[in-house]
Amino acid sequence: MRAVVQRVHKAGVEVNGEVVGEIGPGLVVFLGVGKEDGPEDNDYMAGKIAGLRIFEDNEGLMNLSVQESSGEVLCISQFTLYGDCRKGRRPGFTAAAPPDKAQELYKDFCERLKNAGINVATGQFQETMRIFVDNNGPVTMLLDSKKQF
Repeated sequence: MRAVVQRVHKAGVEVNGEVVGEIGPGLVVFLGVGKEDGPEDNDYMAGKIAGLRIFEDNEGLMNLSVQESSGEVLCISQFTLYGDCRKGRRPGFTAAAPPDKAQELYKDFCERLKNAGINVATGQFQETMRIFVDNNGPVTMLLDSKKQF
């Protein structure tokens, strides 16, 4: 499982010109699910993202998590994080999970964040989305559940 995590002032997502999700201060998580991923990857990623200390404390140091800062999460499913661009000019997506598996793990990931007490907004799975991100920092992190050790 792969994620691009961005700290934001606010963010939103539209589908067909209609806002389907928006947040105030918090994180935008672009989440890619690989064909080898399973529940243990969700355990790692949800725990890591909920506890990632990238929000500033009263002294301006990145010491607070999204939970501790009362932030929100906008989670967007993004299979293109598994795009393989090593050969040719067209990315290959054979490492991405099939849609049914990806959707199941994506929904479970979002549910885990909600269970951690975080307000979670989402886009719409397998839809073309327009995402608005007002970066804070910018602070952008790359996470990969297969690179946790």
